[in-house]
Amino acid sequence: MITGKPIAVQSVPTEKNDWQHQLTEMIQDLSALLDACGLSEPPAPLANMLAVGFPVRTTRHFASLITPGDWHDPLLQQILPWATEQVDVPGFSADPLQEREASPLPGLIHKYRSRVLLVPTGSCAIHCRYCFRRHFPYEGHRMGAKERAAILDYLSAHPEVNEVIFSGGDPLMLNDRSMQNWLTSLAGISSLTTVRFHSRLPIVLPDRLTPEFQRLLTSTRLQTVLVLHSNHAQELPEVLAQPLNALRAAGVILLNQAVLLRGVNDNLMTQAELSQRLMQLGVLPYYLHQLDSVSGAAHFAVSDNEALLLHNQMKEQLAGYLVPRLVQEIPDRPSKTWLP
Repeated sequence: MITGKPIAVQSVPTEKNDWQHQLTEMIQDLSALLDACGLSEPPAPLANMLAVGFPVRTTRHFASLITPGDWHDPLLQQILPWATEQVDVPGFSADPLQEREASPLPGLIHKYRSRVLLVPTGSCAIHCRYCFRRHFPYEGHRMGAKERAAILDYLSAHPEVNEVIFSGGDPLMLNDRSMQNWLTSLAGISSLTTVRFHSRLPIVLPDRLTPEFQRLLTSTRLQTVLVLHSNHAQELPEVLAQPLNALRAAGVILLNQAVLLRGVNDNLMTQAELSQRLMQLGVLPYYLHQLDSVSGAAHFAVSDNEALLLHNQMKEQLAGYLVPRLVQEIPDRPSKTWLP
């Protein structure tokens, strides 16, 4: 259990801290990942990368948080492709949330009445093996000037929409100029009040949270929400404290969503440590998601009964504001579904 002391682990310093330079040094194949983590003989078969069609990708910062030589490290489990990914499991599909049916325009998903999802990029700095968009047809959602204009027209014609949620890929892969253009354009639509970013980048590439980025997030009249995606306290070293504190001081609302993953965070101690560490960093635990049933990720699944038991244990041990909502996303429903 975390007792209030910061996590000691730090990222490996790089010669250049510019976040875009660090992207050029990402680990992008299985052998490089194994070398970076000091791994040799696997305890079980690894995936055939040509067969799974979802390449390995992570930042050197995230790899530095993995315990060297530990095949069972919870961070490693999120990015390491086991052969179980190649097994077809009934109920798991390429489009578990049926997002293609909810996409009126390239780059736009409109499932819930008052908010839309914007997918401005398919790029990401990490390929989480449980990603529900690992099979998403990003090639059909490329965002050019024509597509961007069509989305802005759509939002102007749908005044019931008051929130735009940037997703991806990872929206923080956009450079600051592109981000500023989007925010300025969205602020010009009077019916919009809130812009939300869902991102793994602050976790895997903390240097993305530059002072310039902070300023552009608060440069318009729109309320800004940043939802981090952290699944384990080991992902939250002290290097995150200063940039997150600066964002919070500037008025950005900071939340976290996690995915419940077998072998990663499916126990009370790990969930309690995550919630407490998030609170130390000024981030409110928001959602704990049941796994979306995407093909290739069935080995991460935790049953609803197990999830409910764990969530009840969290409610018994933690203050209410430290207990994230246990939710599942089910197609054709007007909002996320709370369990039970």
